[in-house]
Amino acid sequence: MFFTIEEIVKWLGLTVFEIWTNLIALLLFTVTFVCKYNPDNYSNVWWTIFLPLFAGDALNAYFCIIVFIRMLLEMSLKTALLRFCWSSTFLFMTFLFKFLLCKRLTGNLTLDYNEIFAPLFILLQLIAVRACQQS
Repeated sequence: MFFTIEEIVKWLGLTVFEIWTNLIALLLFTVTFVCKYNPDNYSNVWWTIFLPLFAGDALNAYFCIIVFIRMLLEMSLKTALLRFCWSSTFLFMTFLFKFLLCKRLTGNLTLDYNEIFAPLFILLQLIAVRACQQS
């Protein structure tokens, strides 16, 4: 019924550490998002609310660079490049979505929401292709 962690790791192309980093960042984002709509606290801006998500992306990028360097030192160039390309694409698409959404919520951008969600749609198509190749 539910996916196992091995299936999720294989389909998403992320390590367990990266998945946990994203989940913790999402939890902290949820807490700051709820605090935004607290009637007593109205001074939060959208950039500070999205800060946990951006920090999670930065930690994942740092981790991906470390893994890439270690894989290069182990002389597995092809797998290192493939993993780095996939991880950087995943990070770039999610970061671009969060950045565009934050700019839209602050009023600095006049894009429609279907244009803001375009990086996620591209990422979902890439994940679908990856899932079909893995099975």
